[in-house]
Amino acid sequence: MANNRPLAVDPIAEAKRQWLAHGWTDAAAGMTAVTSLMRAQQLMLARVEAALKPFDLSFARYEMLRLLAFTREGRMPMASATARLQVHPTSVTNTVDRLNKAGLLRRLPHPIDGRAAVLELTDEGRALVDGATVALNEVFENIGLDDADVTELVSIVARLRKSAGDFRDPAPVPDPL
Repeated sequence: MANNRPLAVDPIAEAKRQWLAHGWTDAAAGMTAVTSLMRAQQLMLARVEAALKPFDLSFARYEMLRLLAFTREGRMPMASATARLQVHPTSVTNTVDRLNKAGLLRRLPHPIDGRAAVLELTDEGRALVDGATVALNEVFENIGLDDADVTELVSIVARLRKSAGDFRDPAPVPDPL
């Protein structure tokens, strides 16, 4: 449950104090980092969900619609969407089923692979995701940090993600002949 009032004490700082007091010194900084990231994610997700609520969208459904809207023709193979969203295929299937039922996208047979599907954004889906993006951009434009802090935060988290195996640097492009 969300707390609408700031706490008198930072519970993560208190947890760190307890970690140190119990002799878990080597783990205290990492525990603080992990729990800080998790709490920040909860806070940001609450703001995102509040912005999407008038559109009756979860963030997962929004991401799917936005992904399709970014394509030239508003369509892509379902397997490509799964890979790009970095979620389990079952989650994508559930998201697609709900969006299809709501008339926001269509699930079509793949023209070459009979076992695969192509997802296609409907006009209603495009209008909805465009409106939701305007609302979300209000969240994104003011996350509570200045531009320099945002740049530093994104850089640090990218290094964390990379070291966890989330992505690797692209291969260098050879110079033209």
